[in-house]
Amino acid sequence: MATTVLVILGAILLLIFYVVMIYNRLVKLKNRFKNAFAQIDVQLKRRYDLIPNLVETAKAYLKHEHETLQEVTEARNQALAAMKGAERNPGDVSAMKSLAGAEVALGGALMNLNAVMENYPDLKADQTMAQLSEELTSTENKVSFARQAYNDEVMVYNTQRETFPDVMLAPMFGFAAAALWQIESQQEKQAPKVSF
Repeated sequence: MATTVLVILGAILLLIFYVVMIYNRLVKLKNRFKNAFAQIDVQLKRRYDLIPNLVETAKAYLKHEHETLQEVTEARNQALAAMKGAERNPGDVSAMKSLAGAEVALGGALMNLNAVMENYPDLKADQTMAQLSEELTSTENKVSFARQAYNDEVMVYNTQRETFPDVMLAPMFGFAAAALWQIESQQEKQAPKVSF
């Protein structure tokens, strides 16, 4: 009888240990994709901080292009708001879709601004504009690398969450599927051209 009780207690302890191990593994993977999103967040904030400087520099040359500059400013503000929403809950499907959509709009506005600037050779030759262009291009590359790292971490987390036996326990502990940062349109698939 004592042996049976010890075997049952041992099995229960082993099961508890196994559940704790699964829980801890999911927490670790969730924290890794949140950290990866934080890296995107840093680069997007840098990008959003560069855009007002770009617009201010361009204003002196583009006096008749107020609508284009306003479009860039509004798209930047919408992207910043969407990023703050995603920052609160990285991996949330609706937050990531909102951020991706806002980034597509911002990329389009920047491409329109670049197209307009092609008609202003003095602006293209401006040193401040050249420096801002270089910084923006560098930041775009960093965003791309950070987005790839985030998607890799989300994939690892989602894969682990969907494997047996984690798939049975993850919903009980509140581990929902995380959303990848999907490229929504053909326009977003191409990095905004910011050469001046």
